[in-house]
Amino acid sequence: MARADLTFTPRLLPASKAAAYLGISESTLRTLNLPRRILGSKRLYDVLALDHYADSLTVEGEEIASEANTCRGKFGRRAS
Repeated sequence: MARADLTFTPRLLPASKAAAYLGISESTLRTLNLPRRILGSKRLYDVLALDHYADSLTVEGEEIASEANTCRGKFGRRAS
């Protein structure tokens, strides 16, 4: 019997792979202040936290549920 090669995404990713997973640069990833897991001297991003972050992003075309992303929410003004 031939041994099957399994391909899967590891649960914990270094910054370079976590950034690639989200489709952003490493420098952008580091500005997001996402939690990291500590494994020895390594700081790794949990795929579950990356998925949670991606799921929380606003979807284009959907109505914004809160005022946080509106002109009024950001500057206390009405949109004209």
